[in-house]
Amino acid sequence: MRELRQTLDSILAVTDLDTLRSRIGDLSEQAAAPDLWGDPDAAQAVTSRLSHLQSELERVERISGRIEDLEVLLELAREEDDADTLAEAEQELAVVSKVLGELEVRTLLSGEYDVREALVTIRAEAGGVDAADFAEMLLRMYLRWGERHGYPCQVYDTSYAEEAGIKSTTFKVAAPYAYGTLSVEQGTHRLVRISPFDNQGRRQTSFAGVEVLPVVEETDHIDVPENDIRVDVYRSSGPGGQSVNTTDSAVRITHLATGIVVTCQNEKSQLQNKAAALRVLQAKLLERARRERQAELDALKTEGSSWGNQMRSYVLHPYQMVKDLRTDFETGNPTAVFDGDIDGFLEAGIRRRRAADRPS
Repeated sequence: MRELRQTLDSILAVTDLDTLRSRIGDLSEQAAAPDLWGDPDAAQAVTSRLSHLQSELERVERISGRIEDLEVLLELAREEDDADTLAEAEQELAVVSKVLGELEVRTLLSGEYDVREALVTIRAEAGGVDAADFAEMLLRMYLRWGERHGYPCQVYDTSYAEEAGIKSTTFKVAAPYAYGTLSVEQGTHRLVRISPFDNQGRRQTSFAGVEVLPVVEETDHIDVPENDIRVDVYRSSGPGGQSVNTTDSAVRITHLATGIVVTCQNEKSQLQNKAAALRVLQAKLLERARRERQAELDALKTEGSSWGNQMRSYVLHPYQMVKDLRTDFETGNPTAVFDGDIDGFLEAGIRRRRAADRPS
């Protein structure tokens, strides 16, 4: 119980319930605004974030209550020397310890992208038809994991192999912290089994690659504050109407942070030219942001691949074992793993990553 209390205290320190309640209050006010759904995308973002924070608060409050109840139950068992009550308390202790451990892992997800939804791609690699079948097995594994947790999963695209299985697939896990949780799955997965596609029943080793990226919300507008730009006006040049060449209506805008320069002189008035130039500048900044995001995602891919070629082995023959090669976490029940029971692997991977990120 002392260990549970210590773990809960560390979770409460990270979660900061007062701040969490304040953010829920702010979002609740936004959600209650009569014009909320005038912008459906913004409304969806507000309601989704509110639902997530409310769930976080409820989860912490619920486990706090269960720990308090458990302490009362243990005290009662001791006072009355009741074996049945003690057995009930021990069962509850095991359940609470598991739930608290899962909650603690959530607090370890503090990376820049960890809170985002996840975009997962699975590709069959070496191993022919067995690899394609293995890729499909992994797809089902992750979809079942999402189903177990109530996380909506949307398959965007699947390329089917000719004989069996899939060449590749991409799907989204639409849940907060899905990226932070699943990012530890990135790497090459290895399957060893008696091939169901080999007439001679030989053992086959096949491989599938898993790539996990954060879902990035596309921005359709970029604000450009006046103090971020320098506006120069000058007289237009070239042929034009009666006012084009006679006034300082042309506009040159320099974005100070990036050095991007845009000009516009086709409109008749300085105001119109400035508005047009700002639209061009916003388009350039939007493209620049898109390229920067892509570079960040490419860096994430590289980071994942640096863990090594193989990150997990699934052995079905001559023995039954699934083992993560980075954390050494293992289980002798591959059937359960392929049915989505991968939380132990995820937790071990997240804890390993957090430990590696701590300064030595």
